[in-house]
Amino acid sequence: MKKMWAGRTDGVTDKLADQLNSSIGFDQRFYKNDIEGSIAHAKMLAFKNIITKEEADKIVEGLQGILADIESGKLEINLSAEDIHMFVEETLTERIGETGKKLHTARSRNDQVALDLRLYLKDEIVKIEKLVKELVATIVYKAEEYKDTIMPGYTHLQRAQPVTFGFHLMAYANMLLRDVQRLNDCLDRVNTSPIGSCALAGTTYDTDRYYEAKLLGLESVCINAMDGVSDRDFVIEFNAVCSILMMHLSRFSEEIILWSSWEFKFVELSDEYTTGSSIMPQKKNPDMAELVRGKTGRVYGNLISILTVLKGLPLAYNKDMQEDKEGVFDTIDTVKLCLEVYISMIKTLKANKENMLSAGKKGFINATDLADYLVKKGMPFRSAYKIVGETVRKCTERNITLENLTIDEYKEISPLFEKDVYKEISLETCVNKRISVGGTSVKMVEEHISDVKKILNIE
Repeated sequence: MKKMWAGRTDGVTDKLADQLNSSIGFDQRFYKNDIEGSIAHAKMLAFKNIITKEEADKIVEGLQGILADIESGKLEINLSAEDIHMFVEETLTERIGETGKKLHTARSRNDQVALDLRLYLKDEIVKIEKLVKELVATIVYKAEEYKDTIMPGYTHLQRAQPVTFGFHLMAYANMLLRDVQRLNDCLDRVNTSPIGSCALAGTTYDTDRYYEAKLLGLESVCINAMDGVSDRDFVIEFNAVCSILMMHLSRFSEEIILWSSWEFKFVELSDEYTTGSSIMPQKKNPDMAELVRGKTGRVYGNLISILTVLKGLPLAYNKDMQEDKEGVFDTIDTVKLCLEVYISMIKTLKANKENMLSAGKKGFINATDLADYLVKKGMPFRSAYKIVGETVRKCTERNITLENLTIDEYKEISPLFEKDVYKEISLETCVNKRISVGGTSVKMVEEHISDVKKILNIE
């Protein structure tokens, strides 16, 4: 079958070439955006008297009918069409006749596909942002539940200082709020109209690109036509933002996987988000967390892929750019699914308070507080650091904790020690005296939770 672009060539291509060239298998996702863009384009053409109002009305009515029929299932997208743009235009022409051929006046598939992708991404960014905010809210409620549950904080995966589980969870709330900011920043640059750039040099018709952009709810227009059709920075940026988001989910997954192991036993995942073993009946595997961790690499791959596609392309449009879509679709699907699973997985997660506290009582995580105790009594910090380090070594050799030392033993270490040292190194004191902004005290965690609730506009 001859293509609509037949003219310079006979419009007949080899079957394998058709298979390589065809994009409708994946860009059919754009049907709604393509029709939305075409309706706005027809209205602009009529507004500028490039076509008559009657012709525009006929085109718009025809496009609305195609949209309704696709969504109801009455019209099936023909996968033998070259792409979704050609399918819509061909279907429109079949339905309304010659008037349908006027729709493509003052535009090219080059600016049309760029517009469709921007409109599609604009919708999906809003959906992803909503899911991220829902996950943050879930984390906030869980942090509120465990705001005073003491656990060891880690550096180098070694027990470091006492924190609360709520404090630890709120670290992820902060990460994800930055992802919301990045999504919004990305949306600002997606929210630009390339339509009217045509193939690469604009058009001789007296169009109104600003009017068309306004009809589409886009805030600005690409002011250089060549850049308008060849720009895919917004695709790179979206993939990069999603890669950072997935990195945060992957780090969270790593901790959930560790915490749910027998070695830690800090948390219990709902059975709904774990699987069993085909051979070991005792197993309860954190597969959903592991899959999110694994799918992070998939999203990274989509970012590297589009960067590689674009790195050597001369201006303006090149067919290589057709490779921008499958990766971004995969990123969208992957991120949304991971977020949806994560929301429910965190909602149903339960902390083992006893195990967390028991782990906190080991590993000398109050050693810094013991050093601070001496500093407050007048000893230079470095001297206090050395004395406490030696004390920890001696306790390790005796297999006891700092709390097990007698006051006489403390006084042998330094005459500055008094009986109040035991209160100062209790884990509850160590946690709650950290009242600096961003600290782990219950008071500061409550303030942090309150601030995030205000950001999310939740109770």
